[in-house]
Amino acid sequence: MEKNKFYFIAGPCIIEDKRLTLDIAAYLKEAVANLPVTFIFKASFDKANRTSLRSFRGPGLKKGIPILEEVKKKLNIPVLSDVHCSHQIKELKDVLDVIQIPAFLCRQTDLIIEAAKTKKTVNIKKGQFLSPADMQYVIEKAESTGNKNILLTERGACFGYNNLVVDFRSFLIMKEFGYPVIYDATHSLQKPSALKGVSGGDRAFIAPLSRAACACGVDGIFMEVHPDPKRAASDASTSYPLDKVKPLLKELMRIRGAIARG
Repeated sequence: MEKNKFYFIAGPCIIEDKRLTLDIAAYLKEAVANLPVTFIFKASFDKANRTSLRSFRGPGLKKGIPILEEVKKKLNIPVLSDVHCSHQIKELKDVLDVIQIPAFLCRQTDLIIEAAKTKKTVNIKKGQFLSPADMQYVIEKAESTGNKNILLTERGACFGYNNLVVDFRSFLIMKEFGYPVIYDATHSLQKPSALKGVSGGDRAFIAPLSRAACACGVDGIFMEVHPDPKRAASDASTSYPLDKVKPLLKELMRIRGAIARG
């Protein structure tokens, strides 16, 4: 990955339907048009790790990937989605620009290696149970394929039951490995399974913690967005309002500029 880029990875937690997905992607593309960011659209075709069996998982691989492909071709923007099984990668690799390894699966050797073999960019989320220093071993698995197109994403660490915290030292520790470090500003504010089988969260802290992360020198922000967060089919408590994205990004760019000037 190129140095000095600032990545903005954003989109709905899950593909709810094609029209909404395209509308969100188009809005985000317009919002970042004049900002110095590298925009990557994200959406999950399947949330395989939902707490409850009753929770909406998405359209699935066969229906979801064509929607992401349409976003990519119609809007000419790179797309990201997460994989849960090695066999999915063969069907995804020609569509996705970035293959994401979910936090819960960041130690799954075969999954990481299969993703890295594609030579596509691999975004590896640090597990909630893993120290930032231990990500060096995860990186070694990806690098073993000869692929050095790697992003590392911090999404918080378990803090007792039903809570996550962000250790800001993590950004600096992982940056020592030589790859861009991204801050997941929405998942890190989840309260897993806190609402009787559904994850809660603290949306109010997304903006201030994003500012703090940029002050710490992160290379990008990951966030889930929705035009009506309370009605989002997944992560309703931590999805960021779509109409607030551009003002926040402008703030983050000012912070990043101030840090660069020293």
